[in-house]
Amino acid sequence: MEKAAHPRTARPGTAHARTAHARTARRRRVAGLIGVLGALLALMLADAGPASAHATLDSTDPAQNSVVATAPQAVTLTFSETVSLSGDSVRVLDPAGKPVDTGHPAHADGKGDTARVGLNSGLANGTYTVAWRAVSEDSHPVGGAFTFSIGTPSDTSVSTTALQGAEADGLVAALYGTGRTVAYAAFALLAGVAAFVLVCWPAGATRRPVQRLLMTGWTALLASTVAVLMLRGPYERGTGVGQALDLSLVRSTLDERIGTALAARLLLLAAAGIFLSLLVGQLGQPPKPAAPAAAAAAEDEDADAEAAELRALEQRAAERPQREARLGLGVAWLVLAVALSATWVGADHASVGIQVWLALPLGILHLIAMALWLGGLASLLVALREGVGAEVVDRFSKIAFGSVAALAATGIYQSWRGLGSWSALTGTEYGKLLLVKSGCVVVMLGVAWISRSWLARLRSAPAEAAEVQRAEVPEPVGAAARSEDPVRQAQLDRQRAATASAGRERGLTPTRAGLRRSVLVEAMVAVAVLVVTTMLTNSPPGRVAGGIKAAGTTAGAGSAAPAAPQTQPGRTVELRLPYDTKGRTPNAKGTATVSLDPAGTGPNEVKLALDGTDGKPVDVPEVQLAFTLPDRDLGPLPVALTPAGTGRWSGTAQLPLAGTWVVSVQIRSSDIDQTTPTQQFKIG
Repeated sequence: MEKAAHPRTARPGTAHARTAHARTARRRRVAGLIGVLGALLALMLADAGPASAHATLDSTDPAQNSVVATAPQAVTLTFSETVSLSGDSVRVLDPAGKPVDTGHPAHADGKGDTARVGLNSGLANGTYTVAWRAVSEDSHPVGGAFTFSIGTPSDTSVSTTALQGAEADGLVAALYGTGRTVAYAAFALLAGVAAFVLVCWPAGATRRPVQRLLMTGWTALLASTVAVLMLRGPYERGTGVGQALDLSLVRSTLDERIGTALAARLLLLAAAGIFLSLLVGQLGQPPKPAAPAAAAAAEDEDADAEAAELRALEQRAAERPQREARLGLGVAWLVLAVALSATWVGADHASVGIQVWLALPLGILHLIAMALWLGGLASLLVALREGVGAEVVDRFSKIAFGSVAALAATGIYQSWRGLGSWSALTGTEYGKLLLVKSGCVVVMLGVAWISRSWLARLRSAPAEAAEVQRAEVPEPVGAAARSEDPVRQAQLDRQRAATASAGRERGLTPTRAGLRRSVLVEAMVAVAVLVVTTMLTNSPPGRVAGGIKAAGTTAGAGSAAPAAPQTQPGRTVELRLPYDTKGRTPNAKGTATVSLDPAGTGPNEVKLALDGTDGKPVDVPEVQLAFTLPDRDLGPLPVALTPAGTGRWSGTAQLPLAGTWVVSVQIRSSDIDQTTPTQQFKIG
């Protein structure tokens, strides 16, 4: 009796030891994750520098705001990176707003980072406006305008309909953004559901709801890719949705990097269709039954060890074809997932700027982790409805944890790379969208924690933790053929409907229903994350023009904004712009003073002074000054600054029209710390 009692008293100690071991293992995993994140952060900071995600205009010929003695034969623009041009990418307008360029701009001397357009001969003296629009290397349209004068400057009146900006048509932009959102969601559904079936629930390949999820993801990704390809031309050129069927625009889109990526995605979807047929065909086959000898041995309670070993060998042999099929399909899934992810990453923010060698693989990892998590959530909703056991949910829980860790690490890197400075987190549209996305992810993690509590309840209830077997319901007598008696036929129809409904509801025990509701909320928040992610990919990180435009919109939207100071023609006006780059160097905080003389339309002498908090001049590695007129969609008009001492610069600004202007000063105090203060003022 004492010997029999001894094992029972040892069990609690063993359970306690296992619990302690599990806690230690969890601590080690967390410590390892923190170490990996620290190493990643150190690697990021080791090559820290100003992030670049969109093309910027570096120089022009004639120079911006310059006055040339004779009319030039052409206008040449040089950008910070390679750009794609269309037939009207560069337009030159005379003081009356009439085009004076020869059209069809091209790259100067074959250089991809330039744009040149010829000018008509015999141009009169006066101020000319150059409006440009191009597509940067990361596939985003950028645009702007500047002026130069021939002989002597003059007043100019430029039509807002003739002046091109970087904004796409409203309807086209909405449809294009919707198409990109659907593409992200479809990829998550296609890749995530397939991974869930391969790793967590192979039997799910036989279930119609799972098959519908796979086909929905494939079809939606195909349709959204075609839609984005058709809308890309009008989106780049700012034209209407009617140009979506223009085959010449589609042909020109295919010549660009994003067009090549979309075409490659369509080819990969053809391969994905073959993969799905193999996935359903191979995993959808029922396992081969055990050999008769093994079955007989299973019924014999007195079977010896050799018979038990024989049964195990034959069972493994029966399962071997499915294991091999899962392994081969898993390799095919990984290749397709990486290739499809590359069609996004290779034509977006990760393909340009700093650390491209690191940004590309981390971008692919970010997309795949997103698909594993979000697509797995959709699969889990179906699996819980079908009555899967706790072991399936456990497998997905481990995959979800790894996906969240990968999303956190890659998301931190992408945020650092896209923002470039802490001030951009609240001072740019990109930063604000990033905060919204982070908030949604935090909500998802909170709901996921609730789901884990439901999973713990499911494990603790043996009756609910087991998988619900799908019982074959015999066909009622006479159900195969339609009865001649209408009353009898209606009764049979109700019986079949009730049987089908009972089969659907079989797996939804109270605990499974609670877990399913929690997963459903998590999936709904995931849709919001996808929408914000699409907006992030369409937003230029840290772009000066975005800050200027936001400042102009805010001032015009509410009465709480301070009134723009009214300038008096012929008198110098001083604009003081406090700045703080959030850096630790002495030049990180102070006041920028912009002086305009004579503060009227036409040429203005501009002086810029930077003073620290102690009132003494400070120098910075980089400073840029620009003017924009939001009401007329004019600008940004950058000013070429000439150093005039420590913390002092001078230049000339051509302000062709009266109105409420916005001056912006981009100040960079270190490699990663920068800010762009703005202020309004009125002319005329």
